Parts: sequence; C-alpha cells; structure tokens
Amino acid sequence: MRRRRVRWLPHGRARLRPRPLRRLRVRPTGRRLRRRGSRPVRYLADGTVASTAPAGRTLAAVVEWALEAKFGSPRLHRHGKDGDALVVVSDAALAELGLPRMGRDEKTEYVQRLGQLPKTHKAVKAVEKAGWLLTQRGLGPWARIYRTPEDGRRQCVQLCIPAWGALASGGWQIPEHLDGADLARLLGTYATRVLTPRGSTAVSGLELVTALRPPTRAVRTAVGWTSGPVEGSRPKDPFDPAPPEVPDVHPLAQDREEGGELVTEAWDWHRPLTDTEKAAPFAVGLDINMAFLAAAGRLVLPLSGPVHELNPVFDPKIPGSWLVDLSGVDTNPLLPSPFTADGSRPTGPAWYSTVKVAYATELGARVQPTEGWLRHEHGPYLDPWHKRLRQAYVDTMAALGVPRTLADHDPLAFLDAMANLKTTGDPAELAVLTAIKQTAKGTIGKMRERPRGHGYKPGERWAALDRPTWDPLMRALVIDTATVNLHRKPIRMHAHTGLHAFAVLSDCAVFAAPGPGALDVLTRPDGTLTTSLRLGVSPGHVKHEGSRPMTEITELIADGTNPARHMKAGGQVSADE
Repeated sequence: MRRRRVRWLPHGRARLRPRPLRRLRVRPTGRRLRRRGSRPVRYLADGTVASTAPAGRTLAAVVEWALEAKFGSPRLHRHGKDGDALVVVSDAALAELGLPRMGRDEKTEYVQRLGQLPKTHKAVKAVEKAGWLLTQRGLGPWARIYRTPEDGRRQCVQLCIPAWGALASGGWQIPEHLDGADLARLLGTYATRVLTPRGSTAVSGLELVTALRPPTRAVRTAVGWTSGPVEGSRPKDPFDPAPPEVPDVHPLAQDREEGGELVTEAWDWHRPLTDTEKAAPFAVGLDINMAFLAAAGRLVLPLSGPVHELNPVFDPKIPGSWLVDLSGVDTNPLLPSPFTADGSRPTGPAWYSTVKVAYATELGARVQPTEGWLRHEHGPYLDPWHKRLRQAYVDTMAALGVPRTLADHDPLAFLDAMANLKTTGDPAELAVLTAIKQTAKGTIGKMRERPRGHGYKPGERWAALDRPTWDPLMRALVIDTATVNLHRKPIRMHAHTGLHAFAVLSDCAVFAAPGPGALDVLTRPDGTLTTSLRLGVSPGHVKHEGSRPMTEITELIADGTNPARHMKAGGQVSADE
C-alpha cells in the first residue's frame, strides 16, 4: 500500500498526497498550532511537518502550490480519476489568506446560513482574478477551486475550512483541543482508509460509491475517443424510481393513493414480558456492528429504471417493488413481524421490496403479487463500497487495540477492550472510527435524501434527484436486508439458548438474562458460545450494548417506552446505523 501524506495550511486544514505516484497533504485545523517564524506550521497527513510552502500568501498561491506539488490521491478504479488535493485551512491561516472569520455581517464575515461568501466578496474576486473558478458551492466550508482542464489534465483543489463549520457537523466529531499534527493524522487516516474527505461523511460516502463504480469509461472508436458505460455501474444520467418508492413530497407521489407507499424503516418494537422474562434479574442489549454496511455486501441492486408489470411472477433475483398480501404469513408472536417497521402483523396488501417478499417465501408463504415495478438490469453495485468500508472499520478497530479475531480467542478480553475503548483509545483513531460509521449510515440515507431549506413546495423537484445514486429502492433493499438478517438471528438464538428478544431498535436487540454480561445471553447450555449472534468486531457481529436491571425495564415497558432505547447508560441506543 502506498504511503499517503497530507499537507496542512496554517492552524490546520489538510491536503492529501499518495506516494510514490502522488503525495497527499493536509493542513491542520488544530486549535493550538505552533508557529515557526511568522507562518503557521503546514502538516502532512501523517502529522509530520511539510518542507515546502506556497509562493505567496493568497488562496490562489495555495492552489498553485498544491497542484505543482501533485498532491492528491490515487484512483480507486481503473476507469475512475485520481482524487483532488485537499487543503485544510486553519483558523490562523484565515487572515493570512484574506478569508474572514464566521459571523453575522455579510459584508465582512462568513455567514453560516448563506453557505458561502457573496460573489462580490474580495476573496472570491481575488480567486477569479487569478484565473480560477468556483463550483456552485461557491467559497464556503467545503469549496472546489478549478480551471478548465488543459490537455486532459484536471486542475482542481478542494478546501476545507473548519472555522466556517466544515468539521463541526456532518458526521465529523473532532475532539476538542486537537492540535494540528493530530488533525492532519486524523483526516489523513480517513483519506487512506476510506477516501479524501469531500464534505460531510455522507457526501464522502456517496463519492466513494462513485469512485469505486465510475459510470463511464473512455472507449476508442474509428473516429476517436468517446464515453461508454462501465459494467456493474449505474448510468451517468439519473432515472426516476417507481411511484411507490418515493417520499410523499416527490413529484411522482402527488397522485399516489393513500397506503400506496413502500414503507421501509428499521425496527422500533417491543412486547410485554413473559413470566419467565420478568423473573430474570437483568436485561442485556446486543448491538450489531455496522448492520447496514454488512447488509450491502453482494446485495443485488438496480442498475436501470423501473418497468411496470401487472400480475408478475415473483422472482427473488429481480430487485423491485411488489404489491402483495403478506398478512397470512405466520411468524413467531414473540418476535416482531419482519414485514413492518413497528413489528406488527400486516393487515392486507402492501408494497414490499424484493428482499421482504423473498423472505416471506423462505418462511413458507405462497405469494402472488398483483403489481410490480421491476429492474431487469441489476448487480452487486455496492459491493466494492462495502468491502472498502468494512476493511476501514476493521483496520481502525485494530489500531484501537481490538483486532478482528480477539473475540474468537478471548471473548472476555474483547468485551473488556470494547468497554474501555472510549477511555483508552487514541482520540484521533476514535474520531476516524466514528467517521467511518457515519459514512456508512449517511451513504444509505442520501439515497432517499429529502428536500432541504425553506420555501420548498411538495411536488417540486429538488437538487438531490439529479444524482445517479438517488434511488430510494436501493436504500429500501439495504435496510430490508438488515431487518431480515436480524429476524433470522433471534430465531436461531432461541434454538441455541432458549432466549427470545423482547425489544429491538434498529440494530440493537434486548434479552432477559441471569447476569448483566453479554456472555450471560450468548452462552449455550453446554457452555459454548452461540454463533447465531456472533460476538466480534466485524460488521454483522455483535457487541455488548448495555445492561439494565429488569425492574427498570418493567417500568419502561409499563410507560410504553421501547427499552432498547435505554440500554446504554444515559440514553439512546448507538447511532452506528
């Protein structure tokens, strides 16, 4: 693997640069950055100090410097493109580069609600005067500065400006008082394991999907080069999904009948306790690591637009939406129904994704859809994304002292390591871990992104619809796969241990137990550990979410509260998904 380096601008922002082909440099966003002479320190991705500096103290000079040094990251697909350099501009560098601080005065400061500096601002004019262009994002927290390519050579640099809130939200949880070197190492590590940051973790996740599955490639013809499709990728031009799949504000949903929406959300379910469960002293919550990410591996997803068919014969190999009655499917009453978000039994015909209908047939149902919106071109579109994020997660956990095989060799050591992770782990690596989790979660969410901002009227199109990756069916298929996977596990769990989950929230399942530890739930009568819910760090395996006395759980259920929300001390279940 090539060593990557990152450069930082004063007081911290980063630029990435791989070796030996390229160097990735980042500039720190750190708070207490040491200065050398009158200039802030410039850090590389590994936290070391850069030896060169821009020729001038202007934004244009910084961009020229990054391009001349060939900062950036190598392409992730042979038909893709190399990643642009990222320069993180520290607080100390703002004034030096002619950039204002954040405030409320639109004439002299950056105003957060506007999202970018006015086009009349002197900093914007200075960039344009130097021959550079800005995208529609303008000069904001995550800005792209570019020139029209010459001889096919891309000239583009991205800026990250933490002082304007670039790293204050969007899935980034940067530790307080992190110095420039550690911030450079943090962002450089994320760039090496995942992708050079492009904005929020969700935006970076979508960019990763496209980087691993570029829509087009260069094709040589008799008259020259042209653009052609890439096998396994979605086309460059977006296509509309089917009417049942879109949110209620979408143009296609305006004439939709009530109840005509494909509803796909993670479980939020609990039931009354049995007498045996009430007698248990503890409730133990088990959390599935990166459940949505695990569900995306090898999952067959649409690569073309929907085709409407009446009375179609169900085919589990074709991704789509199916109108079918699953109310007659028998499921264990002690477990949630896998066909609804609240775990209740369906009451009549409804729209379901291929995953849910296929699971109904697995449970013995004979299905006859009356209508379908089907995708006849399909493939494992997210599989490369799944593999890269999975490896990034496993590598980060190993860097935090929790190797992938630890739970297999020493379950107690694994549980202790996970319990102490936030107190003993490297803060920068912990921030990378959080960013990876949020990248997985945010990518799936972006596939059904709703309109944002004031003034939107239902029925109007919004910007996200023009992305080739905006497809709510893909989101539904991933979430439904995670739900089906979680429904299978407690069934096997009961066969192995005699225990039933009595509450589920997203990827956390709660069981009655004789003790407060995860092993009190996962141990079979013969003393071995069950593999139905396998303890471990890999996506799809489980960790201890938390434990509560059963007396507290009884009170929560009596109040109508899902106890899975309160297994962690102080509140909500984990936000991994």
